Amino acid sequence: MADLVIPLAHALVGREDLPIPAWLFAWGASLVLIISFAALAVAWRTPRFEEDRWRPAPGWLSRLATNPVTETVAGLVGVALLAVVVWSGLSGTDQPNANFSITFVFVTVWLGMVLLSVPLGDVFRAFNPWRAIARAAGGALSLLTRRPRPAPLPYPEWLGRWPAVIGLLAFLWLELVFPSGTQTGGVAPRDAALAILVYTAITLFAMSAFGTEKWLERGESFSVYFGMFSRLAALERRGDRLGFRRPLAAAGRWAQVPGSVALVLVAIGGTSFDGAQEGALTDAIKSVFDWLTERGLGFADALRLTDTLFLVLTLVAVAGLFALGIRGMRTVPGSPSVERLRRAFGHTLIPIALAYLVAHYFSLFLFQEQAQFGYLLSDPLGDGSDYFGTAAAGIDYGLIGATEVWYVQVAGLVIGHVAGLTLAHDRALALYRDPRSATRSQYWMLAVMIGFTCLGLFLLSQANT
Repeated sequence: MADLVIPLAHALVGREDLPIPAWLFAWGASLVLIISFAALAVAWRTPRFEEDRWRPAPGWLSRLATNPVTETVAGLVGVALLAVVVWSGLSGTDQPNANFSITFVFVTVWLGMVLLSVPLGDVFRAFNPWRAIARAAGGALSLLTRRPRPAPLPYPEWLGRWPAVIGLLAFLWLELVFPSGTQTGGVAPRDAALAILVYTAITLFAMSAFGTEKWLERGESFSVYFGMFSRLAALERRGDRLGFRRPLAAAGRWAQVPGSVALVLVAIGGTSFDGAQEGALTDAIKSVFDWLTERGLGFADALRLTDTLFLVLTLVAVAGLFALGIRGMRTVPGSPSVERLRRAFGHTLIPIALAYLVAHYFSLFLFQEQAQFGYLLSDPLGDGSDYFGTAAAGIDYGLIGATEVWYVQVAGLVIGHVAGLTLAHDRALALYRDPRSATRSQYWMLAVMIGFTCLGLFLLSQANT
């Protein structure tokens, strides 16, 4: 996201101008987690998220949101936007910050859909263009042949969500690593459009092989990724009915599918690397890059190889921190196996992934959405068009100051980690034989949460220094 972040670096002051030092924020955030842990141990004595407490919403609300007309319109909107992204990527300017496709994919959808999924549930499902295309193609085929569609292949249960993990890794590599070897300052619009076309072909083929709904649930990276965050929502659709559940409660059933824990770890690791790439890891990346170029590797290959190495190392470090907490819980008598603990507590990382997104991309989203619904919407190709009369609109970098941004970032990190700690405590009460053992097991998870909090604050404090 270098092409989108660079303007912010010039618009916002450095962290050294904050009224309170970053280390004091880290200390205060850790104290909040410790106090929250103590309060949970005293006041939260029985699991509250294990039972499925879903109640239907009023009938009129379900009919409004789930009727065939609404679904068709939403699907058409998704397909139309996909077409605009490909069109602008292939036909528009090569400058990422002036082309509709880049901001729409990497900011409006990638970040905005998460922000919609947390309060409203699985919104992406309604607008998913690949789901709409697959359903339309399947319906047309049945109509033409006058026979039911052939049964899909059985999906291997051991494969779980690993295809979605691979897709997420590829997306993050395209966003964070591939542009480092180009001169465009970010993902080139044409490269993004071609990647989308390849992904579309793979997705539609997989849907035809394994069934649309099964692939959406297990293999389609964006559906799985946004669906993960929708588990935090209080709103859920079941069949043709909308209903309400306890916020956070549905997350507990998410990580039981193979690959789910890896997905959330990759999400956290990708955000961490993006934050460290232009801050904490800058000197290390430069040193490895210089070493590779001195041995004859070309500029582009050396930079991509270096960034790939540090992306992998960041993912390993994030996974290692979680593994440390799981291994620590095993020291408590009566603990389940490491594998069972890993799946049992994997969902506790979902609020942390959300916290990292809010902390690292809040200002980016706030400013770039002004561009998205201003000049980019009116001039999607960057060729001087003005379809809606907003091509001259700019970005108001004075909308919010650096201090306010920092407070939002810290609040996001703290709230996310407290939510993760709450989920972990509730799950521990369900797994261990008594509240005391459950609390002892969570000493380790508390250490993990404090570690993630301090890491997040450190990355933020280094980002603009």
